[in-house]
Amino acid sequence: MEEYFIIIIRTLFLYGLIIVIFRIMGKREIGELSILDLVVFMMIAEMAVMAIEQPDDPIIHTVLPMGVIVFVQILFAWLSLRSKSFRELLDGKPSVIIHNGKIDDRGMKKQRYNYDDLLLQLREKDIFNLADVEFAILEPSGKLSVIKKEAQTPHSLTLPLVLDGQIQSSHLDMIGKTAFWLRKELKDRGFRDIQEVSFCSFQDGEFYIDKKDR
Repeated sequence: MEEYFIIIIRTLFLYGLIIVIFRIMGKREIGELSILDLVVFMMIAEMAVMAIEQPDDPIIHTVLPMGVIVFVQILFAWLSLRSKSFRELLDGKPSVIIHNGKIDDRGMKKQRYNYDDLLLQLREKDIFNLADVEFAILEPSGKLSVIKKEAQTPHSLTLPLVLDGQIQSSHLDMIGKTAFWLRKELKDRGFRDIQEVSFCSFQDGEFYIDKKDR
């Protein structure tokens, strides 16, 4: 019975301690947490679990390393506020994925960011046509910031016909077109090899084509 009482007391104490720690470390939305923030939170949570599961172990063995982690995190946060280089080293820096309507394939590969990720995040912002995007910036948190081209109005869903040099046959079927038609249209626009095309979509009789970077 005494063991259960100790576990309950430890649980309540650690619960309160973790709340205090997170308040000290500052408020941040889950989607804005950096990799370092996530690692720190996971370490603190794991320490709390171990302290609850091992009631015979002195509580100081948990509180001390938690305090060290909080101190280091606050120190790093202080250094980040005063040094852009240090901040970029810890959190990374934004990457321009689309610049002046042109997709940066190298930037996407460097961030291990694919077209599925890009299209998904654009749809979440009610943007269904890549041609409507002037700038897209991938933030260190993984969020996508988008600046649309001027005078753009909502469109119907635009399906990609080519992704990374691969024809999307299922999407062609959905719009009643064939691969032969697509190759001919691309050839008429100076693309003799489908592998030259990074992205291609078709809407209202207009093509949006992005050529692969060499």
